[in-house]
Amino acid sequence: MKSIEIENKLTELKMEYIRTQGDIERLESLGHPIDKQEQKLQELEREIKYQRSLL
Repeated sequence: MKSIEIENKLTELKMEYIRTQGDIERLESLGHPIDKQEQKLQELEREIKYQRSLL
């Protein structure tokens, strides 16, 4: 991947991370389980770390 493609991917991942954090806050406020969303955050963190290592 080119550097610009990696940067674009990182931007997408960061936006998805922020959306997922918002989902977790909403679910928590309603008393719903957040296990799947927490797992998704961990996956996003791993992918962000990997993409950064490519730069």
